[in-house]
Amino acid sequence: MKTPLIPVAEARDRLLADAVPFETESVAISDAYRRILGTDLKALRTQPPQAVSAMDGYAVRSADIQTAPTEFSLIGEVAAGHPFDGTVGAGETVRIFTGGVVPQGADTVMLQENVTVLEDGRVRANQAEPAGRHVRPAGLDFRQGETVVASGTLLDAGALCLAAAANHPDVPVIRRPRVGILATGDELLLPGSVPGPGQIIASNSFGIAAMAKDSGAEIVDLGIARDTEADLVAALDRASAEKCDVLVTLGGASVGDHDLVQKVFVAHGMTLDFWRIAMRPGKPLMFGRLGELRILGLPGNPVSALVCGLLFMKPLLERLGGRPSGENRRQAVLETAMTANGLREDYVRAETWRDAEGALHARPFTQQDSSMISTFAQSTALIVRPPHAPASEPGDTVDVLLLKSAAF
Repeated sequence: MKTPLIPVAEARDRLLADAVPFETESVAISDAYRRILGTDLKALRTQPPQAVSAMDGYAVRSADIQTAPTEFSLIGEVAAGHPFDGTVGAGETVRIFTGGVVPQGADTVMLQENVTVLEDGRVRANQAEPAGRHVRPAGLDFRQGETVVASGTLLDAGALCLAAAANHPDVPVIRRPRVGILATGDELLLPGSVPGPGQIIASNSFGIAAMAKDSGAEIVDLGIARDTEADLVAALDRASAEKCDVLVTLGGASVGDHDLVQKVFVAHGMTLDFWRIAMRPGKPLMFGRLGELRILGLPGNPVSALVCGLLFMKPLLERLGGRPSGENRRQAVLETAMTANGLREDYVRAETWRDAEGALHARPFTQQDSSMISTFAQSTALIVRPPHAPASEPGDTVDVLLLKSAAF
């Protein structure tokens, strides 16, 4: 008796049921780009630590610049990193440059373009200035002890700059999932090979590895396993030796005479959770556990593998790595008619665009064979059709899963 098909939503819920973010680890800030911060990051210093000038000009007491013109005695100079040791008194000023510490006694900076330097060396202010003008107070950006970057933040350029300014040489980040990727099949050869009769070039693993990297994973390339028990067991052993958290296999997870992955893995201790999903493409999807190792068996057809990777592998890796997740679903106006759907949830490759009013439109590609990588590469979205969806006409609204930012 055939194993019944399970809905996509149920399969994903079971896949993610016990997936929680991994522990944190400390990495150098130079290695933290696009990592996920594991705990709140608090400032180890105040920024700026003292009041500094925001402009090139002259530091004075605000009480002396309420009217203009007013003349001052020039008593010194301040550059960034070179504070003035004295105190600014009544009728006195100090030449100051951007970033220079405002000297004691002063609280306002006159812009250099509003000042005339007289022949006797005195300085004349040609414009009155309000108190505190062109001065950045201490702590304007942040103060010591304040949270500057929150836990769960994707560390982009701005977040890393802020962490560095807060004086953190290392940052706590969530450990990345370590993912072993294993292609299977006697027919597969690496790119650059010359295929013989019945052989093809292995392509799925490169697309799946790219998707896994985009999901924050660290990749372990387990190569190609032949359709033998010995090769598959050796791959399992290597995944364990490499300390993989997730093993993603490509092909061979069904139960045909030459589909050995599921049989061999179960025989060697894998607990099978589910396989056979009510979706197209991608029905023969397998998920199981071998101790702490999660095993996700993706179909062998390239488009099936990529669609299943998007729907199952990507959210799993994002969850384990503490990354924000969620499908980028929208509604679109259908451009061509579609026939009624069958009992499986259908993911139809399509091109999308926005009209002059900003409405999203979708047109399915004519050819939807699951072996056609070219169609997937051209697609900007997948039209999602639930089981038993009725026929659709041009102008109807459909759900789409966006694949590329250009489609947004």
